[in-house]
Parts: sequence; structure tokens; C-alpha cells
Amino acid sequence: MKIGMVLYPTFGGSGVVGTELGKALAKKGHQVHFITYSQPVRLGSFHENIFYHEVSVSNYPLFDYQPYETELASKLVDVVKYENLDLLHVHYAIPHASAAFMAQQILRTQGIEIPFITTLHGTDITLVGKDPSFEPVIRFCINTSNAVTTVSESLKQDTIKHFAIERPIHVIPNFIQIEETESDASVKDLRTKYARENQKLICHVSNFRPVKRIEDVILIFNEIQKTVDSKLILVGDGPDRHVAEKMSRELGLINKVIFFGKVRDTNHILEFSDLFLLPSETESFGLAALEAMAAGVPVISSNTGGIPEVNLHGFSGYLSDVGDVKSMAEYAIDLLSNDEKLSLFKQQAKKRAALFSLDLILPQYENLYHEVIKKNH
Repeated sequence: MKIGMVLYPTFGGSGVVGTELGKALAKKGHQVHFITYSQPVRLGSFHENIFYHEVSVSNYPLFDYQPYETELASKLVDVVKYENLDLLHVHYAIPHASAAFMAQQILRTQGIEIPFITTLHGTDITLVGKDPSFEPVIRFCINTSNAVTTVSESLKQDTIKHFAIERPIHVIPNFIQIEETESDASVKDLRTKYARENQKLICHVSNFRPVKRIEDVILIFNEIQKTVDSKLILVGDGPDRHVAEKMSRELGLINKVIFFGKVRDTNHILEFSDLFLLPSETESFGLAALEAMAAGVPVISSNTGGIPEVNLHGFSGYLSDVGDVKSMAEYAIDLLSNDEKLSLFKQQAKKRAALFSLDLILPQYENLYHEVIKKNH
């Protein structure tokens, strides 16, 4: 198959998932064309069967805001027409699905039929989609897509609840590339640079937006460190980083909190962590939790959105209500204070993550692609 992959090329979950999916499809012999305004951060160097088409964003004085959707649609028309694509797969409803629909209609006037699949990742439904000014467009884009997928059952139900959907929605969860871990010796050596032998390392990875509840991360750790000798590793950056820094100073934790900032490959940090905190207000899936579990790190999380579909309570970690700092801290202390139990949960976290292996998820996308292409011919 020749597939056009449209996504946001940033560190966000939808961009990461779309990029890794494209790379996996290319490895299986499919031809994948990434179409976006800059090279996806996870694309890396040259890959066989992968092509990149940059959408040039014009700078006309007439426009206060450049019409990216229109320029993207024009680029899609060009790539579909001259690369003979079989299918477009767009990640995130706005503006990608609307641009795909526009391109589809333009190509139809030229005798070319191109189906498109829309994958909804979360905030395009739970945040943007609730804005009355976007709702009619998102509803139209979903209903005119040749197929629609969501990354969790929770997000599917949210989509059905907020929009008048006239077509079936397929749930294809996010996935993890199960990789060989570093040797125990090298992980232990790296760990000693940040913690003493018997200290526990607690980790949080996010874009530090308010929805991630960074204040709760600090408050949970503050309770943990009163009982368990530990340090907190914060990976990422964003608008609430200053909140975490300010709270760490005010609570006297600044020597126990390590700010790594943005890290392209977080797996090396996760491998020497003992516990992962994810107290988010909402998560459509919880990809950060899955990445932690794949590295053998149990997760203490909120029980919102799609997280319970990933983090199994009492098996790969524990779930608490949003904002219940006390409960999350108690669960964390219970695990970190019992090395035998912590070791068991680490093994179980890996076992749970294996259910979301790319090898298991990729065929679901391939089957859907074949089904949509077949219906289109």
C-alpha cells in the first residue's frame, strides 16, 4: 500500500504515535509518505520506504493567521495525484481531517478517488471539540471520514457523547515498541549518578500543561519522601514547570527534585526509575504510563479517561480519583517500602505493557486500511 500520513510533527502523543506507526508500516514494505509542516521529531534519519513532503506555509501580509488548512489540502492533492497514494491516514481532527476532506473533493473532480481515515487522539474531542465554534466542523469531519478510530474505549464514548456520529468508530489502542533493555550493570551504573544505593527514584514525564496536575506530582512526592528515602525526576517542559520549581523550593525539596527538561528518548531514564506518577486531570489513553510500564516501572495514576484501560489497578500499579493526593501517596509508599512487592509489580507492569505491543496493534491498522481501500474501489 501507498499511505499518506498526516500529523502534528511535535513531541505530542498523536505525532509520536503517527510517526512510529508510519515507520512500522514502512518496515513491512508499505510506502509511507509523511505530509506535514516540518519533519516529525521521531522520524530520525533515512528509512527505506519513507518519504517526507513539507507543507510550505506562506507569509502573506494580507493574512494575520496563515491558512495552513488550505495549504495542507493543496499539498495533499499534489502528493496523492503524483505519488499515486491508496489512502490518507490523518491524526487529529482539526485541521487534518477537514483538509483531507477538501483534498478528497478536489481530486474527485479530476477522476481520482482517495479514502481517508481519521484517528482521534483526545484533545481534538475533549477540549477543542467542546468549543462551539469548532463543533460543527469536527462532527462533519468525523462523519465524512471513510473510517474513524480512537485510541481508547473511553475516547470513543466521549466522541459519541459530544457529537452526533453517524458511522461506527473503531478502537485501536496506542502501542509500544518493545525494545531490548540495557544490561542491569549499565542501568545500575547510570542510576548511581542520581541516587544512592538504597534511594528510590520516582519519575514523571509530561508537557507540564495544567491538565497534567504538576502540583499534585510535587505534593505526592512530598508525602512519599517523608517516609521513603527518595528523589523525584521530572522530564519535560511546559507552562507549569515554574510551578514545580516554585513548589519544590517552598517545600524544601529542591535538592530532592531533578529537572531534566525535554529528553528525546525517555526510555533510558525510565529504566532506572522505581515508580511513575501520572495524576492527570484527563488522559485519552495514557501513553506515558504505557512507556513506563514497558520499561518495568509501576504506575500510580488517576482513574480518568483511558488510563484504567492501560494501568491495571493492583497489578501494574494503582489508580486513585483525580486530586486524591493522599491516596496516591499511600499507594506509592506501600509499594516503595516493600522491595519484594515492588519487584513483583515491576514484572507485572512489563507483562501488562506487552499486550500493547506494536506487533499486536499494527495488524489492526493494516486490516482497516485494506477494508477501506476495498470499499473505495
